[in-house]
Amino acid sequence: MNISALGYVVIGTTDFARWHHFGTEILGMQAISGEENRLCLKMDERHHRYLILPHDTDKVLASGWEMANQDDYDTAISTLSDAGLHLQPASEEEKAMRWVQDYFSVTDPSGNNIEVFWGPKGDFARMNSPIGVKGFVTGDLGMGHIVLPSTNFDASIKFWVDVMGLGLSDFIHYDMGADQDLVRINFLHCNNARQHSLALVEMDNPAGCDHLLVEVQDFDEVGRGLYRAEDNNIDLQVTLGRHINDDMVSFYMYSPGGFAIEYGAGGKLIEDWATHQVFEATQGSHWGHRFVAGSRPIE
Repeated sequence: MNISALGYVVIGTTDFARWHHFGTEILGMQAISGEENRLCLKMDERHHRYLILPHDTDKVLASGWEMANQDDYDTAISTLSDAGLHLQPASEEEKAMRWVQDYFSVTDPSGNNIEVFWGPKGDFARMNSPIGVKGFVTGDLGMGHIVLPSTNFDASIKFWVDVMGLGLSDFIHYDMGADQDLVRINFLHCNNARQHSLALVEMDNPAGCDHLLVEVQDFDEVGRGLYRAEDNNIDLQVTLGRHINDDMVSFYMYSPGGFAIEYGAGGKLIEDWATHQVFEATQGSHWGHRFVAGSRPIE
């Protein structure tokens, strides 16, 4: 398989108003008007990257993984079917809500719901941030990265690498402190230059996601985002810092979905994966990224 990028996320919510305020006034995305019974948040020329739907709980419902063309998409169907996995085809209404030609759903060994799609549709209109955020780092790199909980860690890594075709970027045995066991986190890349588009963390999370990355275009936007969060009483989870693996300068705050949003800039690009050296880090950051008192630990 040849996954090109993380294309979108689907999020369930019990409170559209909270997500609208958070997505527009804190993250700086554009809410698309005229959508009934859903909230679409726009980051770039795509119609949306965040699809937020009514649900009885607040959580990530699915991550959408993009194939570059229909041939790659058909190959994905054959590969996953040959591996004995059950693929759930999408209805016309579901495809229309995601603004794609086609997609199917499958679950990984830890129960995370995955949507594989091809052919995004849209008018390529520019994102118009209501608070003046200049833009987000997306394009060929996809919308950012997602960190998924993985209670069946070894089988999930094997699935994402051997079946889904992602490559290992780096890994860490993370010290959560408080006499807890070390937690394994593996970082994986797609067929683009983003240092990782997916990470699997060896723990459960009822929010269906550990965190999502929103990458802005410069460090000043990170600072503005940090002060917007504080001014709007958004709970911070992790302080400002710089990661070792992807060089991202970022902070973490809690979303209305119960998972964290990493808001950062300056992510490392790997232009030639053939020359990349996989490594194990013994800590997550060069500096900063300290957990805020009272927050639950999410790396």
